[in-house]
Amino acid sequence: MRRTLLALALVLPLAALARDNDIDKINGTVRVENGQQVGDVSTVNGSVRIGDNATVQKASTVNGSVELGEKSQATEISTVNGSATLGAGSRITGEVGTTNGTIKLGKGAEVAGKVANVNGTISLDAAHVAKGIETVSGSIYVGANSRVEGGILVEKPGGWFNNNSRPPHVVIGPHAVVQGTLEFRREVVLQVSDSAQIGPVKGATPAKFSGDAPSVD
Repeated sequence: MRRTLLALALVLPLAALARDNDIDKINGTVRVENGQQVGDVSTVNGSVRIGDNATVQKASTVNGSVELGEKSQATEISTVNGSATLGAGSRITGEVGTTNGTIKLGKGAEVAGKVANVNGTISLDAAHVAKGIETVSGSIYVGANSRVEGGILVEKPGGWFNNNSRPPHVVIGPHAVVQGTLEFRREVVLQVSDSAQIGPVKGATPAKFSGDAPSVD
């Protein structure tokens, strides 16, 4: 019994150390190598680069972008001033969010939570979002064969965001599916493929298009 307790006493500190593997910086880029498994990854002034087949917890920065490699996993991705890019086949178990920056989901990427920003394009390439897409002044491109549950919300701008008078462009591509309400609380340009499936629309009139993409005026 004493030997067993001694063995546990030696193993438990090592287990605790293995879980305490966060990577934090103030300035500069944080990198996670291919296949590496770590905890939270963060910086303030810099980007976060996560390699292919890697696993992290929360990946975040303030001034910089976050890039998740192919077939990698994270619980959450967030940045204030910068883009968020998910590689092909990657998976997020929580949310993806930026304030000022684009969000791009590669082919087959999955987000189990919400995808949201204030400014910047949100684009999906045959990707899946489980709890909706939200923006204020960003355009949204739900690419071919993508799937969104939880609808789409384009919020009315307030405060200094009123300076952006250009209406967002929302495109639902061929064979894409958007379940839930598409609600627009400001003027938008909404174009929907004739092979797409969408839920009820509030605040906009969909314009149908054929082919791979709507024509450019």
